[in-house]
Amino acid sequence: MSVNDRIEALNILVRVVSLRQPLVHAFAASKSIKPFTKELCFGVCRHFYRLNTLLEVLQEKKTKNERLRLCLILGLYQLQYTHKPEYAVVKESVAMLDKLKLGWAKGLMNGLLREFIRSREEILASLQDNVAFCYGQPEWILKRWQEDWPEYWQNIASAQDAHPPMSLRVNQKKISTSEYLHCLEKAGLSAKAHSQRPTALILDSACSVEKLPGFKEGLVSVQDVAAQYAADLLLMEEGMRVLDACCAPGGKTCHILEQASSPAECLAIDVDARRMQKVEANLERLQLHAHLQVADALHPEYWWDGHLFDRILLDAPCSASGVIRRQPDIRLLRTPEEVNAAAALQKQLLYALWPLLKPGGRLLYATCSIFKSENEQQIAEFLLHHPDAACEPLQLEVGHGSEFGWQFLPGEADMDGFFYSRIVKKM
Repeated sequence: MSVNDRIEALNILVRVVSLRQPLVHAFAASKSIKPFTKELCFGVCRHFYRLNTLLEVLQEKKTKNERLRLCLILGLYQLQYTHKPEYAVVKESVAMLDKLKLGWAKGLMNGLLREFIRSREEILASLQDNVAFCYGQPEWILKRWQEDWPEYWQNIASAQDAHPPMSLRVNQKKISTSEYLHCLEKAGLSAKAHSQRPTALILDSACSVEKLPGFKEGLVSVQDVAAQYAADLLLMEEGMRVLDACCAPGGKTCHILEQASSPAECLAIDVDARRMQKVEANLERLQLHAHLQVADALHPEYWWDGHLFDRILLDAPCSASGVIRRQPDIRLLRTPEEVNAAAALQKQLLYALWPLLKPGGRLLYATCSIFKSENEQQIAEFLLHHPDAACEPLQLEVGHGSEFGWQFLPGEADMDGFFYSRIVKKM
């Protein structure tokens, strides 16, 4: 890896850490990113709290220059979490400082990295009881996990550190799961059928979608297994009118249409016009049709035609605390205040969409969060203020149930953290 590649990784991390820009947006701002540069960025975000702890141990005085601090963290990441030769990491890490006009710090970089190499075992042994180093999460997230999931929080922390699998959803309108598994084998790709979801396959190794046989023809889509429960949990029947609120990027919209024999109407809305383009592209690739509308679900008065829906899917905006393993920058960017704001928005969405549902109809509430304030506590509060609503019991093969819904925790059955609650409107 060249010095320039390291500098590209540094520039991306500056956008994330200093400018609080999501990693996906920081990547988009770069013209081209080499795989190892991307690996560096994901890795530093995943282990940021551990690396920062190492830096504090190695430095007597905290570095005030943020770019230099991130350069040091990049070097420590390569030494601790990659198989790059130690001499090469030290040499290239020192060399990049000249190009960054930080040449005055070359002695610091050289000495600090070499000290870590010399004292690695002793330093790591001294950190075995350090919470930030052991669990690699901000203190407030760990505290919430401990409060919400006292029996499972350590498993959650471990799962959020792991690299997530690449999961596929096979389009049953075009090909069976077993047939597509054979297509993968012929293409030299190894995968296994998921034990619980008949539409799901888990690749042994991630690959670009261009390598997936029949991807352009709509045989398969990339979607986490937990998200593949939504279409079934809606309990769709022929001729039903369904609303998919907050639908972008359209994975669940497409799955609903793949599962349904002939819905009378599927209206998919999202407030983000740019993300709605992804929904349109996915529908076109899969040769499916839905009525798409850029609209704010909070304000049905501007887009609803007055006809009630049989089914509503509310895949609500959330903290994404269940997908930190896929988006490791969440642990750097998310704040308790943002979680509270997400919960407030979810409440507003539930209240706004409930009047659009027919008596006897069902609303499926979903988040990719594992915080109870966004999930079962949210539903409990909603039911308290809506006597015409009842939460239907869910009994799934894996996960954790309550009277207010069903929670998958990260890593369980190769799935992301995800919550579902199905609410029926009383007749």
